Amino acid sequence: MADSTEVPKHDVIIVGTGPAALTAAIYTTREDIETLLFERGVIGGLAAVTDKIDNYPGFPDGVEGLQLSSDLQKQAERFGAVIELGEVSAIHDEGEFKRLTTTSGDMLAKAVLIATGSDYKKIGVPGEKEYYARGVHYCATCDGAFYRDKRLVVVGGGNSAIQEAIFLTRFASHIDLLVRSTVKASDVLQHELDDYVKQGKVTVHLGTTTDEIVGSGEDPTAGVNKVIGTKDGQKVEFETDGVFVFVGLMPNSQFIKNTVIRLDQIGFVITDEHLHTNMKGVFAAGDIRSGATMQIASAAGEGATAALKIREFLEGRPHPIPN
Repeated sequence: MADSTEVPKHDVIIVGTGPAALTAAIYTTREDIETLLFERGVIGGLAAVTDKIDNYPGFPDGVEGLQLSSDLQKQAERFGAVIELGEVSAIHDEGEFKRLTTTSGDMLAKAVLIATGSDYKKIGVPGEKEYYARGVHYCATCDGAFYRDKRLVVVGGGNSAIQEAIFLTRFASHIDLLVRSTVKASDVLQHELDDYVKQGKVTVHLGTTTDEIVGSGEDPTAGVNKVIGTKDGQKVEFETDGVFVFVGLMPNSQFIKNTVIRLDQIGFVITDEHLHTNMKGVFAAGDIRSGATMQIASAAGEGATAALKIREFLEGRPHPIPN
């Protein structure tokens, strides 16, 4: 391990660049707290790949996820936040400083905010991994345009599945929506979906499992041509040119699973009411936090709260550490 005198030191390191992270950076840098953010993927997180956000305050006509993410980034950078593309693989407590293992080498920070958000869950069926990005996708806004005038299968029955299926109707000639049990999306989205069902753009298959994704040949680059499922105990098949999976989210907490930072049964970070984890000086906010509402507006709010609590911590105010 390198001597701490040789390791770059920062006031705050934020892991992630979603709405919680960028909002926190706006608050910390406005108060002259030097802040570095690490991002291993897309700046803006899942918000950046959401086609349209209709429930973020202040945008009566909605806002594109990529635009909102870009604006948050510009605002944070205007106040002095620095974003580095790279990955944090571990956090260690060394007393006054936390040592972060990163792709840019070890770094020290007086305080750390974990705001890595969530990622798309996989369904774990044959063909899903083999045809990833060659017919199997998890982001409609990223890949939907490749399927203009083609048939698609969408897997899932929650808000994200219905929202993304509706978006995909812009391109697809027809969508088969496979729902394991019942549609659990909000009433607003269900009513909107009904309109597309009546137009013949979407067919909803309730009580239908997705058992296998089948390709056009032995070469995965040839793409997908059907999905095999089960309905009422009988095998069913759906011809398709692509599959979009939307069955929920899982926390991006793998990099801290071997640390003392407490996680819940699913892997979300446990905090107290001050967003403080059980490692002194390490906070968590947004979708990565156990009990989060998984909403962009609340993630931004938590980012602001975390920044204020970090400021208090850096000022030496009493900060009890949760058990």
